Amino acid sequence: EVQLQASGGGLVQAGGSLRLSCAASGFDDYVIGWFRQAPGKEREGVSCISSSGDITFYSDLVKGRFTTSRDKIKNTVYLQMNTLKPEDTAIYYCSAALYYCSGSPDDYWGQGTQVTVSS
Repeated sequence: EVQLQASGGGLVQAGGSLRLSCAASGFDDYVIGWFRQAPGKEREGVSCISSSGDITFYSDLVKGRFTTSRDKIKNTVYLQMNTLKPEDTAIYYCSAALYYCSGSPDDYWGQGTQVTVSS
């Protein structure tokens, strides 16, 4: 059974940290992306990790502050978010795709988790 479920969101002050988890059971051979959508804005890509976990990509907006990693034993992908800013406030989603993190609605999507950063 395939499962894609994001968790770990919450309320944090600016400068703080959160770690999001994406339970990605059944997606061993898929790339996993993190995306976010703020109120009134379009969804945007945050990060992408290869199926092996050794290749990662980041949006310029989060590069140097966010780190994605993959635990193949636990079937979980993480997004460690440090030095959070109010503009990071959004619903965060994880997505699974065969080749690259395109954000296509045809990819697999999990339920989102809310991240709120207060100033």
